[in-house]
Amino acid sequence: MEFGWNPSTWVSLRPFGIGKEKPHHFRDMARILWQNRDELEYGMKILRDGVCDGCALGTTGIQDFTLDGVHLCTIRLELLRLNTMGALDPEPLDDVSRLAALAPDELRALGRIPFPMVRRRGDPGFTRVPWDEAMALLADRVGAVEPERMAFYLTSRGITNETYYVVQKAVRAIGSNNVDNSARICHAPSTTTLKRSLGVAASTCSYTDWMGTDLLVFIGSHVANNQPVATKYMYRAKEQGTRIVMVNSFREPGMEEYWIPSIMDSAVFGTKLTDDFFAVHQGGDVAFLNGVLKHLIETDQVNHAFVAAHTEGFDALAADVARQSWEDLERYSGVGRAEMAEFGNMVGAARTAVFVWSMGITQHRFGVDNVQAIVNLALARGFVGQEKSGLMPIRGHSGVQGGAEVGAVPWSFSGGRPVDTSGAQEMSDLWGFDVPSWRGLSAVETVHAAHRGEIDLLWAIGGDYLGTLPDPEYCREALERVPVRVHQDIVLAHQMFVEPADTVVLLPATTRYEQPGGGTETSTERRIIFSPEIPGRRIAEARAEWQVFADLAARVRPDRAHAMDFPDAQAVRDDIGRSVPLYGGIERLRHKGDAMQWGGSRLCEGAVFGHPDGRARFVAVQPPELHIPEGWFHLTTRRGKQFNSMVQAERDPLTGAVRDHVFMSEEDALRLGLEEGSAIMLRSAVGSMNGRVRISAVKPRNLQVHWPEANPVIRHDVVEPECGIPDYTAVVEVIEGHHA
Repeated sequence: MEFGWNPSTWVSLRPFGIGKEKPHHFRDMARILWQNRDELEYGMKILRDGVCDGCALGTTGIQDFTLDGVHLCTIRLELLRLNTMGALDPEPLDDVSRLAALAPDELRALGRIPFPMVRRRGDPGFTRVPWDEAMALLADRVGAVEPERMAFYLTSRGITNETYYVVQKAVRAIGSNNVDNSARICHAPSTTTLKRSLGVAASTCSYTDWMGTDLLVFIGSHVANNQPVATKYMYRAKEQGTRIVMVNSFREPGMEEYWIPSIMDSAVFGTKLTDDFFAVHQGGDVAFLNGVLKHLIETDQVNHAFVAAHTEGFDALAADVARQSWEDLERYSGVGRAEMAEFGNMVGAARTAVFVWSMGITQHRFGVDNVQAIVNLALARGFVGQEKSGLMPIRGHSGVQGGAEVGAVPWSFSGGRPVDTSGAQEMSDLWGFDVPSWRGLSAVETVHAAHRGEIDLLWAIGGDYLGTLPDPEYCREALERVPVRVHQDIVLAHQMFVEPADTVVLLPATTRYEQPGGGTETSTERRIIFSPEIPGRRIAEARAEWQVFADLAARVRPDRAHAMDFPDAQAVRDDIGRSVPLYGGIERLRHKGDAMQWGGSRLCEGAVFGHPDGRARFVAVQPPELHIPEGWFHLTTRRGKQFNSMVQAERDPLTGAVRDHVFMSEEDALRLGLEEGSAIMLRSAVGSMNGRVRISAVKPRNLQVHWPEANPVIRHDVVEPECGIPDYTAVVEVIEGHHA
């Protein structure tokens, strides 16, 4: 534990926050050690030598790359059991009707998938098959399907860059571009916008830039819940005089007060993290940020020298913002002009600033515009390309940043090359076989195509469509219409039990720690980190996903087998280094602790941007006007005690809320005659859900509900038009009492 002494930020003199709503880190650590007692030695090796499979802060073992000291959090510890538990008893899979009724955590607790299994239409469950028989079956089915009618999806579940790369290369060798990854439902708007505006598609700065920056701004991002080690960085930033601001529709308790277990005085007395809070309507971010920019322009606080020397399009943006009335900006954002001016003056007075955002910004039908408004504000003050400044779309999973960068995207190849005639020709020359040039289907588009009966084979590595995408019943119908489905994972998920249209195949996968020859992951700050294979307990028939796909491509297209000949993981990294320019050097990562940060500590250093002319682009965006009928509410999803869609506890220790709670303002509850715990039903245009009122510091006329519980009221047909992310919001009516 590190020593700290910062009484000015203490929350309370009550030791360890006794009586307060807060996580109990040390108690949780003891519980997790007990859960893993049967494989404790193996678990400790994973923690000591492996790269964290939790959020994308990035660490080898428990050594922090950003600060001296320990890097370990309960997110990583909660995931440990997935890596140490043994194989499940296959007997219940004889009849999956008994499994379909179990909760996701109950399915995970059954253990690891032990061997390949097949279920055919009419069968009550799965039957074990040898690997060679499973691969022969799949090669035959894949070979018989038109490339446009097959699709492949990779979740972020511990998946390494090696797997992303080989899978997408294999899919292209087979002749398809229908391959996508889970960034589609998280930071696709961020990469789209950053590439368009800055010419780069990743965080422009590092975590070290947080500490000592004048202003650290979190917009729609709850790092205390999703990246808890980041609270230590916030603590150190405050020590150096950084002002921390949050823009959100809910005053997150964990962002205001947190007990950081690795810093002594914080663990005992807590730390006040956020200095200022601005409450905006959900969906009001563009209006708020445009209002802040409007104030900067009107009060001449723009960095004109930077704008003139390094950007394009500012005059058009300024003219557009000038036409947006203060009355409209106030109404759409829910924030008064004076508050926008207050935040604007903070931004204007700051010499340096870092802007951090996450799902609260991106999971909207206007997610690209939301990110663009942040980028516009940062560029107007010159907060890109210099130390202690930058733009950071913070990642919630260690396996997702690299997926798109190495090419698991339907409309871009490895290294970001576009899927078009020239891009396909470049990849064909590089790989030695003809690569398709047609634009592939995104993960969301694949579900719609499946629902229309246009997908004959769907291969999912990890994930659970029924637990992540809007409108679960629509997703179920889509899966039921796919003749051949393959689910490759370490544990069971509900999508596996959907009735086969023809055939469903289950394949056991390895964790990143079991992957032969090790693997790499890419952190939020673009750090590619090597994770060695950890000796220990194995699931005997589990295979690394990249090995399975190399085998598949060689069986389906033996004329291209030479291009998929990877004798070991090192050969994969060699090919990545050759095919992905930004990842040049990955082939030299071979041992624990080996890492490289592509692009260096900061992208666009010296304000030289990634476009051919070296200049950034301002892009004007219009604040959306959300039409919410009188008496109705704008609902969005939130995370509780969970890792992505993997719910780890019924109760969230940061808020005290349980999974069916509906976060509602006291003002709205009084107006509706409701009180804490009142039973209500939420009804949208597409569905309904039952819940209970949780009176919270949420903006009036806004509601928040845990994800994925809220998915039944969210439309499946609304996505951001440029990047395809679903809109995880809904307009709902609140009806008192539970209803069937």
